[in-house]
Order: sequence, then structure tokens, then C-alpha cells
Amino acid sequence: QVQLVESGGGLVQAGGSLRLSCAASGSIFSINIMAWYRQAPGKQRELVALVSSGGITNYADSVKGRFTISRDNAKNTVYLQMNSLKPEDTAVYYCKANVRSSSWLSPKDYWGQGTQVTVSS
Repeated sequence: QVQLVESGGGLVQAGGSLRLSCAASGSIFSINIMAWYRQAPGKQRELVALVSSGGITNYADSVKGRFTISRDNAKNTVYLQMNSLKPEDTAVYYCKANVRSSSWLSPKDYWGQGTQVTVSS
């Protein structure tokens, strides 16, 4: 099994910054895509940013230029640096990792438990 543990959420004023971390542990042979999603109250979960094992990134238009995703492959950890935060960024943020637990198994998606980010105006 694979576990994802997120940290770094909290309450911040508009214009402030937060850095989220998500560490994967357990039966890990390799990790492909790592990503951050968010879900605001009453809304569907949406993709915020993703990073490939080779470092290729992609962002939602709403966060481009403000958020930066990165990963440390040696630590099986993905980060989300969030700058110039806005009240509309308020949501529960989830990390997702596409993990292969052995060379003969197909990769599976695993989710973290979520961390709350609240941006006050």
C-alpha cells in the first residue's frame, strides 16, 4: 500500500503565501505524475497543477504565475508554493500520485487526506 501525507495548509491573508508538501511512503517502485487538486465548498474537485517524473509541469489557468509545483524524487515528495493568494483559492487541497509498486504491476492513483487552505480578504 501507499500513503500520501500532506502538510502546510492554514489560514493566510490575501496576498500572502503558503507552501504545501505531500510525502509518499509505502510500497513504491516508481512514481509517475504527482499532482495537486483542490475542492471548494459546493464545487467539484479541480486540478491545480501537476508535475511529471521528468519535471514537466502544467497549471490551471487560474493559478498560472502565482503557484509553482515541484518534486523531490529522492524523497517521493511533491510541493506546491502558493503566492499572491486570493480568497477564491480557499479550498481543501489534495495531492495525488500515480504509483507503480513493483515493475510487474500497473500504476495506480493514490490520494492524500487533504489539507485546508483558507485565504481571508
